[in-house]
Amino acid sequence: MKEKILQTLTALREYALSKGITAAFMYHEEDSYLMRFANSAISLNTNEHLIRLEITVFDDKCRTSYEMITDLSKLEEMKQGVDVAVEMVKYAMPLNYQPSIPHLKESFNDEKGFDSELASMSGEERLAYFNEAVKGLESDQITLSGIFSSGTNILAQITTLSEHTQYFKTSDAQVTIVLAHSNLKWEVTAEQSAQKKADLKPEELHSELSFLVERYTNDPAQQIPVGNYDIVFGSAATAEMISFMNWIGVNGGLMKRGYSFLKEDQIGKKVFSEKFNLTDDPTRLETYPLTRDLMGMSRLPFPLFVNGVFQNFTWYQDDADEFGAQPTGHSIPHKSLVLGGGDMEVNSLAELVKLPRDKDILYIPFLHYMNIVNPSKALVTASSRFGALLLKKDGSIVVPFNVRVTQSLLDIFGDKVAWMSKQQTVYNTSASYGARNPVAIVLPKFIRVNDLEISHSNSSY
Repeated sequence: MKEKILQTLTALREYALSKGITAAFMYHEEDSYLMRFANSAISLNTNEHLIRLEITVFDDKCRTSYEMITDLSKLEEMKQGVDVAVEMVKYAMPLNYQPSIPHLKESFNDEKGFDSELASMSGEERLAYFNEAVKGLESDQITLSGIFSSGTNILAQITTLSEHTQYFKTSDAQVTIVLAHSNLKWEVTAEQSAQKKADLKPEELHSELSFLVERYTNDPAQQIPVGNYDIVFGSAATAEMISFMNWIGVNGGLMKRGYSFLKEDQIGKKVFSEKFNLTDDPTRLETYPLTRDLMGMSRLPFPLFVNGVFQNFTWYQDDADEFGAQPTGHSIPHKSLVLGGGDMEVNSLAELVKLPRDKDILYIPFLHYMNIVNPSKALVTASSRFGALLLKKDGSIVVPFNVRVTQSLLDIFGDKVAWMSKQQTVYNTSASYGARNPVAIVLPKFIRVNDLEISHSNSSY
């Protein structure tokens, strides 16, 4: 299959050269599987195989792209796509900068992130996974919903500037399980990310779901007062905030456009807690990395924050062209973010609950409907929804109704950070729509941040 893909790209390159065209070709192939559950039954079990070809044509400062859904057997159709892109570029407005064209110096192949066992999982195996994860937890009132998404992702490219190619192949899986009580209206959830089949551990989800179901069944639920709390964020909540930081923080192009809370003069200065160490690390296979970017640059671990000190912005090639900066190897569909662990030994929610406490602690595992209030101040807002607990000073537990957090990421990851767990986990942040682009973040399982405001507290779930 790989040979056929690269042969097709080479044929397209030769066709473009025969027409005197400067072009770049990006091939994306996905083999996707989805099993969805609702009301304790399989509601959808489907798969799709899609091939996308993006053709970019350059004419001095003019550039245009044409994308098509196609098939490897349809070379003539792809050539027609080249003709369409050539016609389109005639009407493109010139950019105010000279865009770079990928010029690959050597051919490169990376399949380290592909696991054939994960890619070939059957529907029976996915169902068995779910059955083990929720064994004994469903009832007449507690019903199951969720998804098991898995697949294979292939990216390949060539340009008219050289005969060399790049080829990347990864496997991925994302699991979400939700248990909901039909009468009490609560929901609890657990998730898992996998790069290889051995990463799938349904017993871990069963343990977490069992603990939460017991708490939500037996502990009182109530509206908690607004005000300031010491909050322990779970990995899902932290990953969501890190994703927003990646968007409105370290991107050099957005900084130049005034859409970042960081400025150039903050490079080398302390921005966050000294406990905060964030790296883009393409050596971590759990993050589905690209070890070279789409300009052919080798990608090595790229520190973003070291002991809270901001190290550098990331630059797409196109933004670097526009603003006269140096590209950093980040012309990629996604980064491979790793947030370093701390020194607190707490490996599970059950262990967190058992920790001694001299005040009430609010545990928020998930943040939902997050959005930006003010990007220049890193101000975001989100609400809790699944699995929150109020760990009372007296040792009891209360199930809080949904609350809202509106805070600056500068405060959340600043000097208010009390501790981070030594135990790290992988949280899958992949989107469900568009071309398959698996993304995951490695991060501490828990982070405690003191004195954060809860601005709103619901009177029900």
